[in-house]
Parts: sequence; C-alpha cells; structure tokens
Amino acid sequence: MSSLSPIQIPSRLPLLLTHEGVLLPGSTMRTSVDSARNLQLVRSRLLKGTSLQSTILGVIPNTPDPASDAQDLPPLHRIGTAALAVQVVGSNWPKPHYTLLITGLCRFQIVQVIKEKPYPVAKVEQLDWLEEFPNTCKTREELGELSEQFYKYAVQLVEMLDMSVPAVAKLRRLLDSLPREALPDILTSIIRTSNKEKLQILDAVSLEERFKMTIPLLVRQIEGLKLLQKTRKHKQDDDKRVIAIRPIRRITHIPGTLEDEDEDEDNDDIVMLEKKIRTSSMPDQAHKVCVKEIKRLKKMPQSMPEYALTRNYLELMVELPWNKSTTDRLDIRAARILLDNDHYAMEKLKKRVLEYLAVRQLKNNLKGPILCFVGPPGVGKTSVGRSVAKTLGREFHRIALGGVCDQSDIRGHRRTYVGSMPGRIINGLKTVGVNNPVFLLDEVDKLGKSLQGDPAAALLEVLDPEQNHNFTDHYLNVAFDLSQVLFIATANTTATIPPALLDRMEIIQVPGYTQEEKIEIAHRHLIPKQLEQHGLTPQQIQIPQVTTLDIITRYTREAGVRSLDRKLGAICRAVAVKVAEGQHREARLDRPDVAEGEGYREHIVEDTKPESISDTTDLALPPEMPILIDFHALKDILGPPMYEMEVSERLSQPGVAIGLAWTPLGGEIMFVEASRMDGEGQLTLTGQLGDVMKESAHLAISWLRSNAKKYHLTNASGSFDLLENTDIHLHFPAGAVTKDGPSAGVTIATCLASLFSGRLVCSDVAMTGEITLRGLVLPVGGIKDKVLAAHRAGLKRVIIPQRNEKDLEEIPGNVRQDLSFVTATCLDEVLNAAFDGGFTVSTRPGLLNSKLLA
Repeated sequence: MSSLSPIQIPSRLPLLLTHEGVLLPGSTMRTSVDSARNLQLVRSRLLKGTSLQSTILGVIPNTPDPASDAQDLPPLHRIGTAALAVQVVGSNWPKPHYTLLITGLCRFQIVQVIKEKPYPVAKVEQLDWLEEFPNTCKTREELGELSEQFYKYAVQLVEMLDMSVPAVAKLRRLLDSLPREALPDILTSIIRTSNKEKLQILDAVSLEERFKMTIPLLVRQIEGLKLLQKTRKHKQDDDKRVIAIRPIRRITHIPGTLEDEDEDEDNDDIVMLEKKIRTSSMPDQAHKVCVKEIKRLKKMPQSMPEYALTRNYLELMVELPWNKSTTDRLDIRAARILLDNDHYAMEKLKKRVLEYLAVRQLKNNLKGPILCFVGPPGVGKTSVGRSVAKTLGREFHRIALGGVCDQSDIRGHRRTYVGSMPGRIINGLKTVGVNNPVFLLDEVDKLGKSLQGDPAAALLEVLDPEQNHNFTDHYLNVAFDLSQVLFIATANTTATIPPALLDRMEIIQVPGYTQEEKIEIAHRHLIPKQLEQHGLTPQQIQIPQVTTLDIITRYTREAGVRSLDRKLGAICRAVAVKVAEGQHREARLDRPDVAEGEGYREHIVEDTKPESISDTTDLALPPEMPILIDFHALKDILGPPMYEMEVSERLSQPGVAIGLAWTPLGGEIMFVEASRMDGEGQLTLTGQLGDVMKESAHLAISWLRSNAKKYHLTNASGSFDLLENTDIHLHFPAGAVTKDGPSAGVTIATCLASLFSGRLVCSDVAMTGEITLRGLVLPVGGIKDKVLAAHRAGLKRVIIPQRNEKDLEEIPGNVRQDLSFVTATCLDEVLNAAFDGGFTVSTRPGLLNSKLLA
C-alpha cells in the first residue's frame, strides 16, 4: 500500500463526551450537546475558532458528560474517533443546546488527560490514518482473501436494495471507489447494528480483526432482507389474485343486480366515491372537475396531506343538491290561513308572500325574490321567515351574520389554504339537501369589515337575481345555481347597510306593534306558549286583557313583544310555585300512612294556622283555582310599575314641548326643555346632540328672533332682541343617549316660543318636522313609528308636516281614531295647534308683558 496524502490529527484534542451513539471513521452523525462541559467546548472552540484545526474534536463514546462543572469526569473510553465539525445549530427551547453534525476521520487513543475544565483536553495518539488509496490492480492484489469475502457480501447486500433510489446507487459506486480498508467502518454505520456492536468495531484496531467482526453483521442483514422480500412477494401474489378475480365477478353478475358489486366496493371508499360521481346529476362542468380530481386521488398515497383535502372536496361535491328540490305548496287559501295563525298583523308582509305564491302558480321557473325585513327588535322578523318556509313547504336555514367580518364566511376559502372550507351559503345548501330552500340572513345590518375583506361586498353576488344563477364559491371553484333560493334578510335599520347591497333587496318595513296588537298577540300566542312551557293550564291561571294592558303600558316600553313575553313568563313562574305548594300540602294532608297521634294533630295545626289569618291579597298561601292576575298580583310579582305617564307633570311650566323621535327600537317621545337667564346672548345645547340637531336649534332661535315683533316675543327686560343680555339653555333629557336628525326642528321652535311667551304647550300634543329659515315645515321619516309612540304615551294630538299626510295610511285604523292629526306647512300653523287658543299675531303686548314680569 502507498499513501498519497495522509492527514495527521493534532496531538492534543478537546474531548466531546457522548453516550447516545458511536461515531466510526468515515461516517457522519448528528449529536445533541446540552451538558456544561460540552456546551463550553462548542462555545469556546467551535464558535470562536477561525482555523480548520479548531473544528477537529475528539469524540469519546459510551461516556456521559456530568451535568455540572463541579462534578469530576467519569472514566473515559480508551479509544475515540477524531471528527470534523461540519455544522453547528443552536436553540433555546426547551433549554439551551446545540446540535452538531460531525464526520469521523480516524481512530485515536487517549494517552493523558491534560485538563478537565472548562472542557476536557487530552494528549492523543493516532491509531490509523485517513488516506486515499489508488484503485489499481496492484492494490487489489495486496488485499487478502478476507477483504475479498467482505467485498462480495457488501455488493450482495447493496444489490438486494432498490437501485432506483439515488442513495443506494451512490453506495454501490462507493464500494468500487473507496479503499477496502475504509469499508468496514462505513458499512457498519449504515446497516442495522447496536451501539455495543459499533463499539466493538471501534475498538478493533487491527484491520484483520475488523473484517472478521463485520462479515457476520453483513450476513445477518442479508438474511433479514431475504426474509422480508419473501414476505412481500407472497402479499403481492395475493393482491394480484384478488385483482384478477374482481373483473370476472363483475362480468358474470346479472345486469340490474348490484349485490356482488356492492359487496366488493363496500370497503373501497374511492370506488364508492367514483360511483357517486358517476350517478350524480351535477352539471357537466362540475362533473369534469370531479372526474379530474378522482383520477388524481387514485394516484396519491393516503399519507399525503392533499389526499384528505381532495377526498373532502369530492365528498362535498357529490353531497350538494345540484338538481334536487322540493315542490312548493301553492294553495293561496291554505297559505293565508297558516300565516294568520302564526302571526297577527303584518299585513304588508303577508301580502307580499301571497303575491309570490300567486305568480308561482302562473310561472314555474320564477326566480326567488330577495326580501329584507326591516324593523325594531322583537317584532317577529326571524319567526316570519320560518313561517314563510313552512307556508311554501320548503326547507329553512338560518345564517347569523351579526359580527361576521370575513368574506370567506360567505364565499369560502380557497383550497390552497390549510383547513379550508366552503362558505356558509354552500354549507347551508349541503345541510338542507335541496337547492330551493328559504335562507334567512339574520342581522344583515350588523356585518363587519376587517383585513380579511368585506362580507357585505361578497353578498352582492349572492343577493343579485341576475348574477346568483352561477354563484362561485372559492372552495368549490365551480358555479352553483342560487336562483331558486328564497333569500330573506332581516335588519333593524338600513342606515348601516351599504347602498349597493340595499339596492339589491326588496325592503319591507315591519313596524312596531300597537297596544291593541300586543294584547291580541299576548292572548293568541305568548300566554298559551308560556302556559305550556311552565306546565300550567287555563284552569289554573287567568290573565284578563286589562292586566295585559297594564303590563304593556306600565312594565314594558318597546316596539316588539320580547319584554312582554318575559314578564308573562315571570307571572307563570310565580303561579307555578303557588300551584306546586298547594298540591304538596294537599298530598301531605291526604296521605293515609302518616302516623296518628297528638304530634300529628299539632303538626296540622301549625300548618293551618297561617292560612286562618291569611289576607285575601296574600299570594304566598295555596290559592283557589283559577288564579286571577289583577293589578295587586302584578305589583307583588313584578314589583312597582317601571313606567308612568309623566306627560302632564312635565308640561306644568313654560319652555317644555314634546317631540317624536325614531330609533332602531321603534318610535319614542322626546321632551325638549328650555330655560333663560341673564347673560351675554349665548345658546347652550346639552343632551349629546348631533350636528344636524344643533343646526335645527340655531334655525329655530333665528326664526323666532326675526319674528319676535310679529308674535310680540320679548326677553325678560321687554326687548324684542331675544338674546340681548340673555342666555338660553336647551336640554334634551336622557343625556346618555346620542340624538341627531332634523325632525326636532318644530319641537325646538315651539319650546322656545313657549319660553318667551310664558304660555304652556298643550300637554297632549306631540310634534315632528324639519324647519327652514323661512319657517317652512319639511317632511321627515318614520311617521308610523313616531305616531305609535305617541299613542303608547297616551297623547291625543300629533302635529306632522303636510307632505307626510300620505304616511298616515299605514297607521292602523284604531290608532287613527284615538289620535287627532294636524298637518302643517309652516311654523305659524304649528304654533297655533300647539297652544290652547292658538298663537296668533293679535295677542296684546300688555298682557304678554305682564305674564313675563309676573
């Protein structure tokens, strides 16, 4: 043998102590460094060193490094491997450590340990040399019979592996290119051996001994591979036999019977999925996509993440109701009866549903309308949607949009994302299983917007009858026809709905209920429902209409009936307690197995004594059936009344007027209060007013100042300049509630006119309307809700703009009978209607001044 470029290691080496694996010359190994001395070695030697010599370490196997520097070094293994540190990777989790990639160079023997801290350093003696041997005939002749035998076994082992794998082909080439002396160490590190066997090979310094110890390890590995290949061959033969049998069975089965085919395909999910795709009635475009995906699925191994994604996609495609629909019930008479039984009032809404049914009788392929019910909470918008589905005989699905701020909730995620899923529209269709359900998009006015997109913009395609026949969900990536779906959206206000989305929907206003409607709803629907929920019967409790009216006027103030329903539930719970107590006492008195005697009679006396001194209004005692709920019972159960009629009290002094306001919860009455004091002519506005309402206040005071002489309005000093040495304070009570809008203009003007004239505004008059600088009264919105609020508050006269007279047709007839309406075109007419005896120009100045000075 001849050496061309021998590499000699340093005579002193830092020692890396390992106990997990054994590094042999010529092999590569990763090892974790987390002990004190090894960490110090990496930081001081490897990370700070700049020369090639600083990357050479002495790896000592089978020697654990102590956890602390204070502990002494354990006995070191005599022979180690000089290694080259190729890579160092550090991490702080779960604790500071390094991972080293090291390559073995040659063996060495420890002569003497020079130092132990901060890391061990030893004087070493090199045992073998890392040399390159030429691949010549002379070299082969010098190798003995032992190396030839080893080489034969090594080639046999490698050729039993799959040569198409690049690593196996490279190993085969290395067998011919590397010197025979290096092969035992390299192959020992590759084949399956224990650390103990590797340690024996490392300790074998003699080349002949190394060959003798490695050959049995190669033979053992070869026998194991032969056994494995034999087992695999049997399994492949069985699979081929099964595959060969299946086509025969399919050919020989009788046409029209699927027993044999189903028996074969029950456990084959892909075949079943392919069959569903073949028999489904999806459009051609969707069918082509499914066929393409099923071909990809067959070629994928089940361990790939994309396998599950593709399979879920195909299962969704076959489950969607592409052409499955329900038949509509088009009997208009039955539909009218069903709607009337489920809901009281709501005539406009019922009329629209019946119109849709009538047109469907004449035209089968009518596109589903896009309806939007707008009204305050608690008026039954959501339950009406469910009743519409029941009337049509369609499936019903509710989608809550409140707080949704991601467009993917509507249109789905693209399948490139992990955890992608379809949007709520496609999921809802999968849930109901038909393509013509009733979809209720609840709280569409409460959609949000975020960095993930605008869901309101995504709804534009869904709620457009001209576009939703080919709605494309990002997950499906295939068009789906939504034109047969009846979409019903609900909202409390249209102010927060984008104009483009609002334009695509047919708005149907669902106003608040009148007192008479609430009484009918309570006795037709709410009270029977509460009695059933609490296990009561009409023979046990009676709630007359007078009591219901007291609950509506004194304990609730709302446009809907939710609070009324809760109050009725509280009454039923209180009655249920009394009924249960009465039954318990009757059962205890009638029980025959109770012990007799003096003690028993005393027990009865104690129980009956409170009953004998009871008072007729004490509901704590077992009552006589049925229990009648009157005003006294209401006070005991619900407490004192929460709301009182305070109109007459609030209008007991000049400078107060009643306005009408619209809120998303329905209409409300609004008091406007004004006072004046000595000052510098400033106008103070309080009550959380918006800019529009502040401008209305300035308009009112400007109009009154310009017409002060006409109406003989003066300040406290008798001057027609109302703001001369006078400050005015306007306040709108309920200061915590934000208020804005132009409809308070006439109320502010009337309030200030009352202040400067010293006359009282009529206590039963409310008003609404926008004013101009010329004193004209302009129309406003929400007339129906405002009139209903005035009716609930017990007012008798309402002043509205003349151009709003057309809105009175929407008000129920009984409300119009109870109220007197005054239509006004200018502020002169408003003032004449707001004050007793009118507010005319002919008022005598002397009488006016005497009132102000009084």
